[in-house]
Amino acid sequence: MSTATDRTAAGAVEMTFLDALKDALLTCMRADSRVVLLGEDIAGGAGQGAPLEGAMGGTFGVTKGLFEEFGPRRVLDTPISEAGITAATVGAAMAGLRPVTDLMWAAFAPKAFDEIVNQAAKMRFMSGGQVSVPMVLRMAVGGGLRAAAQHSDTHYAMFTNVPGLKVVAPATPAEARGLLMASILDDDPVVFLEHMALYTTSGAVDAAAGPMRLGELGVLRDGSDVTIAGVGHSALMALEAAAVLEAEGISAEVLSLRSLQPLDLDGLVARAGATGRFVVVEEGPARCSVASDVAAQVGERLFGALKAPIGRVTSNHSPVPFSPPLEDAHLPSVEKVVTAAKRTMGLG
Repeated sequence: MSTATDRTAAGAVEMTFLDALKDALLTCMRADSRVVLLGEDIAGGAGQGAPLEGAMGGTFGVTKGLFEEFGPRRVLDTPISEAGITAATVGAAMAGLRPVTDLMWAAFAPKAFDEIVNQAAKMRFMSGGQVSVPMVLRMAVGGGLRAAAQHSDTHYAMFTNVPGLKVVAPATPAEARGLLMASILDDDPVVFLEHMALYTTSGAVDAAAGPMRLGELGVLRDGSDVTIAGVGHSALMALEAAAVLEAEGISAEVLSLRSLQPLDLDGLVARAGATGRFVVVEEGPARCSVASDVAAQVGERLFGALKAPIGRVTSNHSPVPFSPPLEDAHLPSVEKVVTAAKRTMGLG
């Protein structure tokens, strides 16, 4: 069972999720010259290698300022071609670099599925372990920002379903920093999914801490009545739900499913078994989802020991609507998590 938590260290500083990602990149790039960045507009778009004042640093500004320190050989603007960017990333990793590539939105990743699924994910297996592909694909995911269907996919389950990929979805700034560092150091390809609603959130981060281990749960809150596990932004939603439940006399434990592959199944089973009630929250559609997989695996291990059926909270099985009221109805919510937790308590 994982014992990793995000409890604040004495020397922690307040960081936004975005700044925690940038700090992880900066730390790794200063420590290892093999770490390089690729992506559209990460060095200023049309700068063509010349430093630009106020370069945008990618769609959300995560790499802003890194070009000025590391230059055009380590912070590379790319053409607008997800397939080309990812193919270059795979080749660079196989040749000995540790590339970190910004694909902007996960909804664009299908354009590069051959490079991700048939090349990066399978190369170690098909070479008998002779070749490793130490690369990170950073992608923004998630709804709620009124970005419509072609910019709001989560794709948690789609990537987790691919053998050979590691899949990470941090929920807090501390997780963002620690897990991005771990992903860069890992010798396998990592898909790093950043929910767009998290970039401006803030939290305590130990800036002197090293990388977190992949394959461990994050424990965001202790509780004794029901265990609620959330993926990415859904974990913060679960924290809000836990506060509502506490006011009604229900003690909810909240876990961050920050590592989807590898998954800390032993940790999940131990914690859900201790409370006897389990709810899993994920923003992806319900069919063949991470929530369904986690519920099935925990249910198999705890059959007969749980006090109630496992609850699942997901999005509806449809593309993400552009209409704000429809998008709100489509997505998970604090109210839906509270309802699911109460149902496991026999109260709904």
